[in-house]
Amino acid sequence: QVQLVESGGGLAQAGGSLRLSCAASGRTLSSYVMGWFRQAPGKEREFVAVINRGGGVTNYAGSVKGRFTISRDNAKNTVYLQMNSLKPEDTAVYYCAARSSYFFSFPREENDYDFWGQGTQVSVSS
Repeated sequence: QVQLVESGGGLAQAGGSLRLSCAASGRTLSSYVMGWFRQAPGKEREFVAVINRGGGVTNYAGSVKGRFTISRDNAKNTVYLQMNSLKPEDTAVYYCAARSSYFFSFPREENDYDFWGQGTQVSVSS
């Protein structure tokens, strides 16, 4: 079982950048497909990005494509989400998630993942 801890959230202005980190412990991160999700106030949690075990394959939600970049450093047991050109609508709690099994289509649903972090708040002011 893996434990996930997110960090790097905070307050940013529209057009600014933040980088989120998700540190894993308990098992090596290279065993997992990793995803980022977010949940805005009053809304359901939604998919943001996913990266495969090796880091060579990624997929993004349309709302963040071209602005956000997911990456991973398996040697550091850490996954990142670089967020550029932030918008007020990016305000949410951001969660990282780990999936044990391989995928044939990109896992974009909550129940595609086995383990979750506690979340980190990102607030973007206009």
